[in-house]
Amino acid sequence: MALIVAGLGNPGPEFADTRHNAGFKVVDLLAENLRASYWKDEAGAKTSTIRFDDDDLVLAKPQSFMNISGKAVVKLLQTYEVPVESLIVVHDDIDLPPGSVRAKRDGGHGGHNGLRSITEETGHDDFLRVRVGVGRPPGRMDPSDYVLQPMRGDTLADFDSVVPSAAQAVMHILEHGIESAMQEFNAD
Repeated sequence: MALIVAGLGNPGPEFADTRHNAGFKVVDLLAENLRASYWKDEAGAKTSTIRFDDDDLVLAKPQSFMNISGKAVVKLLQTYEVPVESLIVVHDDIDLPPGSVRAKRDGGHGGHNGLRSITEETGHDDFLRVRVGVGRPPGRMDPSDYVLQPMRGDTLADFDSVVPSAAQAVMHILEHGIESAMQEFNAD
């Protein structure tokens, strides 16, 4: 059997250091930690596949923009014959304070266009999630502008410091299941 971890983000260097690319950063760190060095273009995503216990673990970064990332995710689910309940999606979340990480099973999209796209394309919302808190935009700033704004200096350093915790949350789900991960990462 295969497992898929899909990190959400936007392709291209201009988006590399934005809050919306939290999923890409987490998947990149997982790949580094798990020594997944070969990336290929597959089903509209960059993927790297490694053996994890007795399963294939597919690390994926959809290469379409966030709003239509569900198309690549559903193609990957079909290619690897993975049920949607075995999908782990890593994404930014403005409803969580910066630096926080939460594990979650199913639920709505909460206005997140990547989650909306996955839900619409798969017809399900019962996939697993690792939510990376980025906080709310200041003042009346549009949330879309906020999550796509390039970060620099201390803001980027603070953001990058949460990526290892989110990667640990993914590993915890893979090794111990979602219930254990929720107990470990959702207790504040």
